[in-house]
Amino acid sequence: MSNDDQYGGGAVGGTGQTRTRLPESDSDPYGAPRRTPRASRSLITVVGVVVLLIAAIAFANQSGNTDTPAATGTDTPPATTATAATGTRPVDGKNGGIPSGFAQDQQGAQSAASNYAAALGSDGMFNTTRRHAIVDTVADEGSRAKLQAGFDADYSAGLLAQIGLTKDGLAPAGATFVNRTVPVGAKVNSLAGTTASVDVWCIGVFGLTGEKSTRPVTSNWFTISMTLRWNGSDWKVVETAQKGGPTPVTGDNPVSTSDEIGKAVTEFGGFTYAR
Repeated sequence: MSNDDQYGGGAVGGTGQTRTRLPESDSDPYGAPRRTPRASRSLITVVGVVVLLIAAIAFANQSGNTDTPAATGTDTPPATTATAATGTRPVDGKNGGIPSGFAQDQQGAQSAASNYAAALGSDGMFNTTRRHAIVDTVADEGSRAKLQAGFDADYSAGLLAQIGLTKDGLAPAGATFVNRTVPVGAKVNSLAGTTASVDVWCIGVFGLTGEKSTRPVTSNWFTISMTLRWNGSDWKVVETAQKGGPTPVTGDNPVSTSDEIGKAVTEFGGFTYAR
């Protein structure tokens, strides 16, 4: 070994030399192997007893009553923050393809508003029959007629023509219509009895794919404000409003082709949203 080793020069003792043990006998170049002192029988007995005691204690703990384990400080989960996911499972029921049966609490109100935002922000709203079915499903009974009239006015024949859709809300041949709302988060502004006010922060994608499209698919950030009413079994929409933002800085991702966007829309399905 050289004197300049990886530890800065110098083996044990700082001499820079490797320490070598000489053989104990000239007749044997490797020397007789050294025997390690034999442990006393009393020490072996003590160690054996300790091992048996530890095993017995472990077995007793495993075979004891596990229905009500003793609570310890480390078993207590950390408190969730206002923006953290609660872990509550999405509802199992659906009404007209839209999740339903949300709980009468803050989590249920946020989940309901998120799912209703996705439904009211879908491409189905551009077709009269599908739009009426969506609104019938999510609207409160006392506000249904008003909501239907308002949405019918918003999705007028003039708007469809301006976008480049048919009167039935369909894309022209060779193109794919994209209109999807994706909730990013939700918050409850107020919850009193059977009424809740919820904001849902969303990102939306909207436009037409195709080489001749004059409305390429773009993304947009906005917040939907909903007033919900509990009808005895579920939350329903009383009124909605929308405003722009909050909008983050656009990333450096390269823009996908029209064909890639159209393929993604047809292959990637939506979700049931839960708080």
